[in-house]
Amino acid sequence: MNYRSLGRSGLQVSPICFGGNVFGWTADEKTSFSLLDAWLDEGFNFVDTADVYSYWVKGHTGGESETIIGKWFKASGKRDKVVLATKVGKPMPAGKGLSPAYIRRAVEDSLRRLQTDVIDLYQSHDDDTETPQEETMAAFTELVRAGKVRAVGCSNYSADRLRSALQVSEKLGLARYESLQPLYNLYSRKEFEDGLQQVCTEYGVGVIPFYALAAGFLTGKYRTPEDASKSARGGNIVKNYLNERGLRILDALDAVAKRNNATCGQVAVAWQLTKPAITAPIASATSLQQLKELAAAARLKLSAEDVALLDEASR
Repeated sequence: MNYRSLGRSGLQVSPICFGGNVFGWTADEKTSFSLLDAWLDEGFNFVDTADVYSYWVKGHTGGESETIIGKWFKASGKRDKVVLATKVGKPMPAGKGLSPAYIRRAVEDSLRRLQTDVIDLYQSHDDDTETPQEETMAAFTELVRAGKVRAVGCSNYSADRLRSALQVSEKLGLARYESLQPLYNLYSRKEFEDGLQQVCTEYGVGVIPFYALAAGFLTGKYRTPEDASKSARGGNIVKNYLNERGLRILDALDAVAKRNNATCGQVAVAWQLTKPAITAPIASATSLQQLKELAAAARLKLSAEDVALLDEASR
């Protein structure tokens, strides 16, 4: 496995990150344990979660994914084999946002649930325009100096706000965002490519895009309105992606997959790995078969012709 540098953090991560939003949601505890074990067995080391996962499930309040990962760490003894990423800022019972007081409280809650002494990558889940960036970055700096966090990153930031945060850190000598977690995949390209990509390249910020498979649409599983019944997310997937452009992208994926003896999902992830700004796409799996298919994407080498076809279809 060829690991990649995550920004300037010093963290070395596998070229694909496992999305932990499924833990405690579409993957129960036993399945989650087996998925985490298999992920490491395949040579990967990067796992991303958030304090808020999976609050959207009836009866959940957030923290379910972190709790399962923490139980797995305790049962397996494999904490030192994982680059662990989690997030703060989305609404939780204890609060929300990026104020210093809330960050200090939230990190302790996450550390307790994860049953660990340190979080490798602690990320702002959303921008908080009501809290001065100087205060937020100073709070993160405290956590780094205290040894509770190794590096900090952000998610769902605009290009202007990311640049501003980086400039604040540089000016005041504070910890800086070493990674960005944007929405980016073959279907959703515009927001990242139109501004964020330049900022990340200019400042050497690692990029770990979420929804690498567009919630599963890029696997080719959803091709007609009737396919909405195939999963809990099927209705939204059909509504958001099943259109003329989406079908054009699936046609290109089919063509590239056929000549590479691969699946559409593998090709969609491998396409991201050809982009110089991308460090490690985030994707999830809920079965060992899905995980093995995902792992194979890291070994798939697309030709220039393949990439050009996908670029054009998804433009």
